Amino acid sequence: MTTGTFESGKKFAIDYGRDIEAEITRLQTLIEGTPTARSIYPPRWLAINLLEGDTSLRTKLMVLAGGQRLLDEAQVSIQRLERIYGDEAEIIIPDYRYGWINGLVRQAVTRSDAEELTPSDRIDRIVTNRLLGIPIFLLAMWAVFMLTSEVSAPYLDWIERIISGPVTHWAASILGMIGLSGSWVESLIVGGIITGVGGVLVFIPVLMFLYFSLTMLEDSGYMARAAFVMDRLMQVIGLHGKSFLPMLVGFGCTVPAFYATRTLENEKDRVLTGLLVPFMSCGARLPVYVLFAAIFFPRNAGTVVFSLYLLGIAVAVILGLVLKNTLFKGKEKSTFVMELPPYRMPNFHGAWLHTWERTGAFIKSAWTLIMAVSIILWFMLAIPAPGAEGSFANADVDNSLFATASGMVAPALEPLGYGTWEAAGSLMTGFVAKEVVVSTMAQIFGVNGQSAQTVEQPTFLEDLRLIFFGFIQATIDTLKSIPLIFGIDLLEQADSEVGSSALMRSVHANFQASSGGYGALAGLSFMVFVLIYTPCMAAIAAERQELGIKWMWVSIFGQLVLAWLLAFIVFQGGKALGWG
Repeated sequence: MTTGTFESGKKFAIDYGRDIEAEITRLQTLIEGTPTARSIYPPRWLAINLLEGDTSLRTKLMVLAGGQRLLDEAQVSIQRLERIYGDEAEIIIPDYRYGWINGLVRQAVTRSDAEELTPSDRIDRIVTNRLLGIPIFLLAMWAVFMLTSEVSAPYLDWIERIISGPVTHWAASILGMIGLSGSWVESLIVGGIITGVGGVLVFIPVLMFLYFSLTMLEDSGYMARAAFVMDRLMQVIGLHGKSFLPMLVGFGCTVPAFYATRTLENEKDRVLTGLLVPFMSCGARLPVYVLFAAIFFPRNAGTVVFSLYLLGIAVAVILGLVLKNTLFKGKEKSTFVMELPPYRMPNFHGAWLHTWERTGAFIKSAWTLIMAVSIILWFMLAIPAPGAEGSFANADVDNSLFATASGMVAPALEPLGYGTWEAAGSLMTGFVAKEVVVSTMAQIFGVNGQSAQTVEQPTFLEDLRLIFFGFIQATIDTLKSIPLIFGIDLLEQADSEVGSSALMRSVHANFQASSGGYGALAGLSFMVFVLIYTPCMAAIAAERQELGIKWMWVSIFGQLVLAWLLAFIVFQGGKALGWG
């Protein structure tokens, strides 16, 4: 989305969107390292013109020292962009520039009704309407989260069966072949690594559906309209639509969202936006929402997940209003000019590349950070607390070092409906990464942790049959579930009250007991806490880098207090009203 601000004395540059800007930055860095080119041409200007295929520039660069390397790298960037967008770079880049001009004209010129409107203009009269714009945006987001939660569910079950079945069986068999069956090593690998990492990998289909849906909306040109519509809401809290762009990034990951605040020239805009970014629910929180919504609200899981995202936006708006009239009182305003590109059919190939790129980053995190946390957590669960009975890897988990440490925090969570060491420990590890909350629960409740000898082992062919035919069945179930999103039950299927997996049953029983029978309220309170409380360590590091150490600590403690208060209101208020 192309954006810009006009402020006297400041340089202006059009933003060409995530993918093009990444290639511009890459080429600009190379140009700045090439003195012969840098001394003649402004680096950014040259990078953009190289991507557009300016033939006269190519001729001039060929005779410069280092010029051929720049041309070769520009060609690599052009091919990458054309693969993503499915069109020529010399068409894509001017399209963004003309779109920005179109946005400027739209804000500066008033047309008469008699003027002929383009198809994009006619659509914009509806989707950017002052009254209809925000409801349409919310409806689009509701559809995204309903599809994400409901359509991906069969694939979640398929992956969960693979991890608890073939993957666990094969790992146990290999360990048995080398004489480690029944040992603490088997427990570490099966009950620690496979359970911990697998408990998170189960949610890959959810993230893929989310990333793909958002990318399709962005490529169609609609997300630019969403920022335009949200500009009016941002003005209420003293910001503008450009501040909504980092927040939009925050729905994917909070870390790049903090870095995206650099596009804001005004320091107060940047700090205020940075303080509100963590309330935009990142993709790492989604596995927690999907798990708990499926456990406690199986008939309305998609709506519950959407409501949590909506709550995050509402909290950000209210907090922004408070900060605007206190710490940021008297902040100057800046003009926001936005590109409204013509609507186009999204490029499936480009959307898939983006989806796989983001999903790949999540998988990489699962095999590095989450694996490391799973191993550490297994050892803490295997080591008995000082004075407790048992020995290493042979003690009651309730007497483990991790249970004892988590139990010190648990009383603070009791008023929220989940004052158990299991819930407290999961939230504590969530400081490392939010998806680790699910991983921790999977390990604590011992999902997949049973020894291979305790169950009858299927054959290798039976495992392969489960993988292959399970995928086909998941696809069939997904197609069947689409009409259900719109309230059409073609097969009159009945929803179950509690999910079928061992983890879901264990979490349900734990929250029912800790809340005194108000399990659904406690589950909702837990989701609200996860939504609001302090983001992961990587996000905190980015926050410190972008906003400074003072605002970082303000954000950390402020979010913790706010998370506790909102979760308290949800649980205790719901009980008082007789809900749950």
